[in-house]
Amino acid sequence: MKKLNFKIIFQIIGIFTIVEAIAIFLCVIATVYYNENYKAILYASGITGSIGIVLYSLFKNAPKDIGKREGYIIVTFAWLFFSIFGALPYVISGSMPNFADAFFESMSGFTTTGASILSDIEALPKDILLWRSLTQWLGGMGIIVLSLAIIPLLGIGGMQLYAAEVPGPTKDKIHPKVKDTAQRLYLIYVSFTLLETLLLMIGGMSFFDALNHSFTTMATGGFSTYNTSLVHVSPYIQYVVIAFMFLAGVNFTLSYFAFHGKFERVWNNEEFRSYTLIIILFTCIVACIIGYQQYVANHSIVGIEKIIRDSLFQVVSLCTTTGFASANYLVWPAAAIMLCFMLLFFGGSAGSTGGGMKVVRIVILAKHSYLELKRLVHPSAIIPVRLNNVTVPEKVITNVLAFIVIYIIVFVMGVLLMSFLHYDFETSLGAVASAIGNVGPGIGKVGPYDNYGFICNSGKYLLSFLMLCGRLELFTVLILFSPAFWRK
Repeated sequence: MKKLNFKIIFQIIGIFTIVEAIAIFLCVIATVYYNENYKAILYASGITGSIGIVLYSLFKNAPKDIGKREGYIIVTFAWLFFSIFGALPYVISGSMPNFADAFFESMSGFTTTGASILSDIEALPKDILLWRSLTQWLGGMGIIVLSLAIIPLLGIGGMQLYAAEVPGPTKDKIHPKVKDTAQRLYLIYVSFTLLETLLLMIGGMSFFDALNHSFTTMATGGFSTYNTSLVHVSPYIQYVVIAFMFLAGVNFTLSYFAFHGKFERVWNNEEFRSYTLIIILFTCIVACIIGYQQYVANHSIVGIEKIIRDSLFQVVSLCTTTGFASANYLVWPAAAIMLCFMLLFFGGSAGSTGGGMKVVRIVILAKHSYLELKRLVHPSAIIPVRLNNVTVPEKVITNVLAFIVIYIIVFVMGVLLMSFLHYDFETSLGAVASAIGNVGPGIGKVGPYDNYGFICNSGKYLLSFLMLCGRLELFTVLILFSPAFWRK
């Protein structure tokens, strides 16, 4: 195994840091428009940019050689650096003077988790609110994908970075060149964001609120500019957000095909059909449970449309790991709460901005398990697992099984560690499932109407680590803890 090229690692991380500095600086627009103090944003941007320039300058002549190991290190540390420097606006502005709080909020933003330590969001300055939403929008499609789209330099070894950041069981490319794939993905991403902003403004939202909610909807992040999330907005706005949460949870390659009129390719995709079916099925069951409880209590059902809307909103929000709230699902019947908890693990489609296990893995696992039962009856039969009428390679099946096992192990270990920090079992379950699934709200004391401010600093760092693992789908981060990875 060849020696690690640390120079290119530092050079590219320097470039990413410069990109982040520019993104932070853009939030000055909000301070100028709303006549607020811009020093925090300028200082944060200046510090971040200076460190990025120093790193790039020191290693600008690095050999342009990026292997798989360099790819894993670059991606993991790029996300870590983004989260560290992304905390600076919070700390410098005094919005979150405790660095653990600021780092948690920043990591939650970039990984599109949406878990927050804030109890009064509306009290934040507009530039901090904008930065908070922008962290999710940048993290939604991926920091590496963004950089590949706008920095031609990273076309060298770009596939290694792309594969490390998007390590799912399928590698959909809509163009032979990774840079062109990234640019097309971002074009769709930006188009959806602008369209949702327009539709939310038509529904009565201000431009600022509409833009922020569009950033966090398309990123399946769930940060809101309102203390009560989307509980008190109009039904029209809730339906618009439902539609775009659903789109954000779909593989963006399928959105590309839809833009080009290839709707058959969209509907014939098994993951898309399964994703749609899961949402419809869970919505119907949750609505029936809520309606039945109301009928038993009052001998009548009032507000059927609201029951269906709240059920659909929360199912889509949790399944896509967006985390917006239109109702407090923790006051629903126990069966409905259990279904909501299950959705914390599902996630959106592979190639979407959603977190979780991803629907395609669940489909492959279900098919493989069913075929194993058939093989017990017919041991001599050769029955391959098929997805979209194509045989799934054994390597992919092994990868899916390994991912799910590791996911469960990390989840259990996380719950144990949170329990050691003296949090009750239900809160530990909810916080860890939410963090690793990049959802935001969970169960227990971290429900949709609660926040994570009461978690101790150790717990916040643990949950931040789980968020990073979940966003990079475990392997990219955990492989760095393997001794074999570092051997020459």
